[in-house]
Amino acid sequence: MDIEIRPGDITREAVDAVVNAANSTLLGGGGVDGAIHRAGGPRILDECRRLRETSLPDGLPAGQAVATTAGDLPARWVVHTVGPVHSTREDRSATLASCYRESLREAARLGARSVAFPAISAGVYGWPMDDAARIAVQTIRNSAAEVAETIETVVLVPFGDEAEAAFRRWVEE
Repeated sequence: MDIEIRPGDITREAVDAVVNAANSTLLGGGGVDGAIHRAGGPRILDECRRLRETSLPDGLPAGQAVATTAGDLPARWVVHTVGPVHSTREDRSATLASCYRESLREAARLGARSVAFPAISAGVYGWPMDDAARIAVQTIRNSAAEVAETIETVVLVPFGDEAEAAFRRWVEE
């Protein structure tokens, strides 16, 4: 599996699956979540509402993943995952790692060959960027064997100079 870094706007990535750093309601929000819903159009929200009415009445738990259409995005699917809010009192690293692992599993289940990730939990959820990048890269590498028959390329899409530097540091290590 190749890991690429393409800083910028995840909504413009022409990949099979784009990962959304969603909130548990799946009904849109700020940051990456809001950008994906705005750029992808109403079909994404419609499918998220159906999921809430059927299989996810209490919302999507942190660390899990579920897919919908990508709507108007240049991708086939959006894989939604809910990252943990960073805490200095409780180690939530396993939940953050689960976001990446479960998103890869969901993308592979769909047949995706390429997947783009944002820096999950590193925005308003307050995860320190360098640690978020470390967990992301290590988890993707540790999951590679499991999804290698399907997923060929993972694209990390950091937003901003700090995020790009952190992801490059961990990918090159």
